[in-house]
Amino acid sequence: MRETREALPKIVSAEEWSKVREQLLVKEKVLTRQLDALAAERRRLPMVRTEKNYTFDGPHGQVSLLDLFDGRRQLIVYHFMFAPGGKPCTGCSSFADNIGHLAHLRARDTSLVLVSRAPTAEILPYKQRMGWTVPWVSSYRSDFNDDFRVTTQDGESFGLSAFLRDGAAVYRTYFTTARGADRLRIDFNLLDLTPLGRQEEWEDSPEGWPQSPPYVWWRKHDEYGDVTSPKLI
Repeated sequence: MRETREALPKIVSAEEWSKVREQLLVKEKVLTRQLDALAAERRRLPMVRTEKNYTFDGPHGQVSLLDLFDGRRQLIVYHFMFAPGGKPCTGCSSFADNIGHLAHLRARDTSLVLVSRAPTAEILPYKQRMGWTVPWVSSYRSDFNDDFRVTTQDGESFGLSAFLRDGAAVYRTYFTTARGADRLRIDFNLLDLTPLGRQEEWEDSPEGWPQSPPYVWWRKHDEYGDVTSPKLI
């Protein structure tokens, strides 16, 4: 990817920039209201009761799906692609890197957990390598991944499920994958605010913008080399 002077945006005065920025802001506000309306509709989706008593292997032994709520009303499960004996998904790893401090979710009575089919003996060393503190359990000995269709005959997939607890009853309320999970990442959202964007070929960018095929630039966060080193502080 090579930056060229010809690829730079038009240079204007601060006054003209403010005018164009205000025009874009009107469109952004329309989209914000549309997203609010979509969220309201999402909150009114019907639910499916989870009848099976799923168990998971955690760092301190077996836990149930109900246990994953940790006493809270809501549970978010990120279905992390990591098959037994396989390699942890790089995309899922970067998603996990973007998960912030869980205190903010917990303040709204919500827990978040990663679930993978890989056994705990494979999950724990990788979790330690990545420096993550988010809870992560194994569905290795249960039908959880199969029943929720994130493991199929075609292999592993990823996604995010939301659950609601009413006493001991657990309901699945929502699921998303692909670009639906993509939009939750703060790094992608921040890059979308920049002039160069994510620098991937699918984006509608001006002629000459640096772009590469999607996915190929993704790495585990400790595999990028010196880009992770601070330059100024």
